[in-house]
Parts: sequence; structure tokens; C-alpha cells
Amino acid sequence: MSEKLEIGSVVEGKVLRIKPFGAIVSLGEQVQGLVHISQIANSFVQDINDHLAVGDIVKVKVISVDEAANKISLSIRDALPPAPRPARSDKSMKPREHKSNYENKTARPSEEYFRPQSAINSTSDFEDKMKDWLKQSNERQAGLNKRANKRS
Repeated sequence: MSEKLEIGSVVEGKVLRIKPFGAIVSLGEQVQGLVHISQIANSFVQDINDHLAVGDIVKVKVISVDEAANKISLSIRDALPPAPRPARSDKSMKPREHKSNYENKTARPSEEYFRPQSAINSTSDFEDKMKDWLKQSNERQAGLNKRANKRS
């Protein structure tokens, strides 16, 4: 079996069967190999039938040959020519300038947040906020009660 096939060689084969986990490819008389689903294409393959059909002639690269188990692993992905990379413009190669996040800012939010508590009159501030919240809550509840009474 391995006399004809060398690991790394690219050969043509015919798709015999398609399974959920891969495709069985005939490489000649009595020689078959498996192309695993992960070796079908350079992109994610959810359904093999979107990429292959029974009877297709495909180029495959021999990944491994296990004579004891009589298994041949193949790859269509590795047999494909490398995908052309988009040409980069000179702008994308320009080095970036690194600036601090706080550069040119007049006031840092953390300065106000970490101010000592003695500088803030926390008791009256809290009470004022609670009064405002209670007033808004009562107004909302009154509005909801009005709508409920109109529907009844």
C-alpha cells in the first residue's frame, strides 16, 4: 500500500462516499483514504455536502499512512494552493504612536471618585438623593394607578 503513496505527496482521487465526519476518497485500485471534515477546506465546514459530492475528482495530500491498521489520512486543504494575501499599503505599515489614556485631559474621573469622604457632606447628599428618589417613585406609581383606573 505505501509503495505507491508517500507522505506529503499530492495525488488525485475520486470521492466514493460522504459521511458526517469526512469523505472516503479512492486513490486507485483497492486503495482508499479518509479526508476528515477538518481537512476539507480552509474555512469552517458545517456540512461536507456543501463542498463535495460523490463522484468529484479532487486533489488530496497524503498526511499519514498506517499499514498495520490499513488507514490513509488525506487532506484537501493542504493540497490547495495557498490563499493569496491582500497587499498591504504603506499606511498600514506606519508605526503607531502610543499615547497615555490620560494625556491631555484636564480632569480625571478617578480623582473625584477617590476624594476623601471628609470633603463630601455624605449625610445630607444621601438624604437629598433619597428624597428625590422617593418623590420620583411616588409620581411614577401615581401615573400607573391612573392608567389602571382608566382601564377598569
